[in-house]
Amino acid sequence: MAGHLCACGCGNKVITPLGPAEWAFSEVCGRPTLRPSIGNWQLPCRSHYVIADGCVQWAGQWSDAQVLAGRRAEERRRQSHYAALNRKRGLWNRIWTWLRRIFGR
Repeated sequence: MAGHLCACGCGNKVITPLGPAEWAFSEVCGRPTLRPSIGNWQLPCRSHYVIADGCVQWAGQWSDAQVLAGRRAEERRRQSHYAALNRKRGLWNRIWTWLRRIFGR
């Protein structure tokens, strides 16, 4: 996870999960980059930006319809990513994972 204060200055904490189906973080010479864009749609400020090479690049505001479409697209990407992982893991590994979930181990 990566955390920072909202770039608009409202003081809200913004937490972004990191991973192949989430945000990507990199740092070069102490200058962070966090992609894709960060849309704080749940905050009153509704700020939208990218942190690139240590600088905030402001992005345009999104309508409620665009936010909903973006969330749906994110969910489809996550589902696709994890489905691909499951296909690669093989049948026995999936059965083992399923049994571990059932028996709590």
